[in-house]
Amino acid sequence: MDEALRNKILNLLDEHRIMSVATLRPDGWPQVTTVGYVHDGLTLYFLCGLDSQKARNLAHDNRVSLTIDHDTADLMAISGLSMAAHAEPVIDRDEAQKVLGLLAQAYPEQDTSKLEIEMPTPDDVRIFRVTPTVISVLDYSKGFGHTDLVEMGDG
Repeated sequence: MDEALRNKILNLLDEHRIMSVATLRPDGWPQVTTVGYVHDGLTLYFLCGLDSQKARNLAHDNRVSLTIDHDTADLMAISGLSMAAHAEPVIDRDEAQKVLGLLAQAYPEQDTSKLEIEMPTPDDVRIFRVTPTVISVLDYSKGFGHTDLVEMGDG
């Protein structure tokens, strides 16, 4: 992937904090939910409840599809990312702490001391590391429906 496209992807990741992630239920039906995310380079992280449907789905099949985008009044300003990826639970406590720190940094306007609930610890939530295999970069400024496809491999 060339440096300009990599920078475009990283900028889009930096500009957003939520994504729609699709997992597969054991019966084969897809389930799409909205989650907050943080990233370290092209690796994304999200968290969910220990026994959530997402966590159960990912224990069965770790493949995900996701989108990151936003609404715009200008048709030709539509941009965003979609990815095919694998989501693995974060087991390493140091990595989990790093992710929770990144999460706090992603919301600088939030005074966590004024939250009505405690910030989670690695024991309270399931944290997933999302490793993309294919990234599609949508950029209408380059033409209606223009996408650049990046194949990362099937890690």
